[in-house]
Amino acid sequence: EVQLVESGGGLVQAGGSLRLSCATSGFTFDNYAICWFRQAPGKEREAVSCIYSSDTITYYADSVKGRFTISNNNAKNTVYLQMNSLKPEDTALYYCACRRGVVTPTPLDYDYWGQGTQVTVSS
Repeated sequence: EVQLVESGGGLVQAGGSLRLSCATSGFTFDNYAICWFRQAPGKEREAVSCIYSSDTITYYADSVKGRFTISNNNAKNTVYLQMNSLKPEDTALYYCACRRGVVTPTPLDYDYWGQGTQVTVSS
């Protein structure tokens, strides 16, 4: 059974850093894409960063390029999102999701989702 569990969210001041973790089970990373999405209340869900685990092809939203880094640890079946230079507009519920196939930033393309972890950035 495919399962994704996020952790690492919290409250941080602007300019600070957080590292989110997505622990996975029930599938092998080869030929699967994993993507971090975020959603603030009243706003659309958007892709933040994604990775194709087999060859580490990555995607970053323009708003986070240069600040966020996605990586994986195949031995631990875990994907990480290192978030630096955080801004108040980064505040959202962050989700980890996966799909079979290549990276895409479209939420409907993903079949499996974690429960989310809250990131709050204060001014």
